[in-house]
Amino acid sequence: MLKAPASVTLATETENAAAVSVVVPSFNHAPFIERTLRSVFRQTLPPLELVVIDDGSRDDSPHIIERVLRDCPVACDFIARENRGLSATLNEGFARSRGRYFAYLGSDDLWFPQFLQARFQVLEARPRAVLAYGNAYSIDAADRIIDCTGDWARYRDGDVRRMLLETLAPLSPTVVYRHDALRTHRWNEEAGLEDYELYLRLSAEGEFAFDPHVLSAWRQHGYNTSSNLRLMLREKLDAQRRASASLNLSAKELAEFQTLARFRGAQEFMRRGEKLEALKLASGNWRGAQTNVEAFKLLAGLLVPHRLLARRQAQRRDRAAAHYGSLEM
Repeated sequence: MLKAPASVTLATETENAAAVSVVVPSFNHAPFIERTLRSVFRQTLPPLELVVIDDGSRDDSPHIIERVLRDCPVACDFIARENRGLSATLNEGFARSRGRYFAYLGSDDLWFPQFLQARFQVLEARPRAVLAYGNAYSIDAADRIIDCTGDWARYRDGDVRRMLLETLAPLSPTVVYRHDALRTHRWNEEAGLEDYELYLRLSAEGEFAFDPHVLSAWRQHGYNTSSNLRLMLREKLDAQRRASASLNLSAKELAEFQTLARFRGAQEFMRRGEKLEALKLASGNWRGAQTNVEAFKLLAGLLVPHRLLARRQAQRRDRAAAHYGSLEM
């Protein structure tokens, strides 16, 4: 693992203020977009610039954005155009960016006020890092906290290639990229899962700097692409194949990681109550289980009635909400 230098000279205040370009890609999130934008406005380290690109929304998002941007405290630009997809929108936004660092925030997600400042400080101290990321809350449509990655995700600092291939990846609202790293690697506009392949390719170029603090919130609701498990699994497998040469994976190593990804997919299908799909995936991919306990839990889940699993998940979310409460920003 590459090590960060023992000391580093931080930039001046003027340089700090011009450090981060921010893009908000917007698509059909009228109930949430104002809250998202105002979380950018409230950053203790203001961005150099804010670009909002509405990707063909069919709701009232463009009108809300125009109104809210009148209060924007930094240089901002708003583009409303036909739908081209998230990856194309991110590439367009990055092409317009001028900062030394780049971040994007989905139009239903949130940053806490210290987010950009904290990520900036991490990246300034870690010149070999291609990006900085951290933990996040998961919130529902009413801003109720229903989960926290800090409670279960075994995120790693430094060399994260194995972590990514084991299908654990940063949540997008926790990430700030080094601009130079994105000049070579962009978002694949042919892929349906925008970040995973980019993470794989960037992990071959340098470190991922991990900050365990919770400084952002990822919203879960009925419109999330991540709820489409079949798409997610297919895209992960395709991304691993496309990036395997960059990661110097042998055919045997790639096959092992693909088996693991399918087993992880079976676990997720089981949690969502799609037991037939889970059984199909698990039947040929039991070798993907990293422990016997993990395999037993999947088998037990397939045998337990879905209503009991759903009840347990609801209880888990209720416990998280009781523990964390709702966001106050």
